[in-house]
Amino acid sequence: MISTSRHNESNAKAELWFSLLMCGDKYPIISKLEYSGLIAALTTIDSKEVVRNLGNILNSDPIFFQYILKIIPIDYITETDISSITSIISKKYEKFIPSEESFKIELNRRKSDIIERQSFIDAIARIINRSVNLDAPDVIVRFEILGNTCAISFLKRSDILEIVNTFNPF
Repeated sequence: MISTSRHNESNAKAELWFSLLMCGDKYPIISKLEYSGLIAALTTIDSKEVVRNLGNILNSDPIFFQYILKIIPIDYITETDISSITSIISKKYEKFIPSEESFKIELNRRKSDIIERQSFIDAIARIINRSVNLDAPDVIVRFEILGNTCAISFLKRSDILEIVNTFNPF
């Protein structure tokens, strides 16, 4: 999932398409979401590898991105239904969170009142048999709820690409 400033979705799509080609994906699929400032991409390359590759590009050219603000890899997509979400978490969390590592839960909701924040976080936290660290977790379990769709990510800090563009031509 990629964020951009409002009304720059088309520019961000073009920028992302070019960037994914540079990473080796010959046929990326990029689409605008119904939420202003968000686009989505489907790539044949592992999404966390894409973030690492784009991070390397940014290290050599800090003003490479003009429209993309943030890229967040998504591991799973499901309907916004607590039983579907908890099923994925219970089956998959051990793959992403080793027993000695800590986690925290982040929940972002857009146009959705289906999920009540605190009861959702409590339900997920009860499933994950790992220590919680809200200040410096090893893994962030991130939920992006977009209406009836829920995107789930298991992220290290290095898996999120936030672009800080300090270029000012004036």
